[in-house]
Amino acid sequence: MPSRVRPSQLAEFGVAIALAAVLSLFRIKLPHLAFGGSISLHMLPIIIIALRHGVRSAVATGVAYGIVNFIMTPYPVHPIQIVLDYPVAFGVLGLAGLAAGRQTAWAAVAAVVGAGTLRLGIHVLSGILYFADLAPEGTPVWKYSLAYNSSYMIPEILIASVAMGALSRRLPQGDLQ
Repeated sequence: MPSRVRPSQLAEFGVAIALAAVLSLFRIKLPHLAFGGSISLHMLPIIIIALRHGVRSAVATGVAYGIVNFIMTPYPVHPIQIVLDYPVAFGVLGLAGLAAGRQTAWAAVAAVVGAGTLRLGIHVLSGILYFADLAPEGTPVWKYSLAYNSSYMIPEILIASVAMGALSRRLPQGDLQ
């Protein structure tokens, strides 16, 4: 993010947050996920910001969206869990900006897969730290958390990858500096 953000960029970041919030309303809730998690395309606007404007702008946009997402669908267990599952999990999507400037569908899809996998990792860590008591007896907590979070994150990453592959050639170049 440049030291000064232009009003047009700030507006674009706000629109991305709003679009992510709207997309989160069109989600597939999985019946076996009693403690949160659903499939939607809400990662896409943050990743598009990452590809258009780079890491810093997208991390900030992702953190802001994470806060909005918590307000819309809160599942608080502990203050650190809230930070991990919302602002941090969506903030890491900004690392898709490492692929910024590469104008290929494969780079855009790789950005989705990489950033989505990082988000999955944050949710798994949160599950290990704060949802250990939910693991079935005899099941290692990390395996339970990985299985639980993968059950919605892997389909979400795959669907977002297909959507990004279709959109990538139509995305205008951003203001990378």
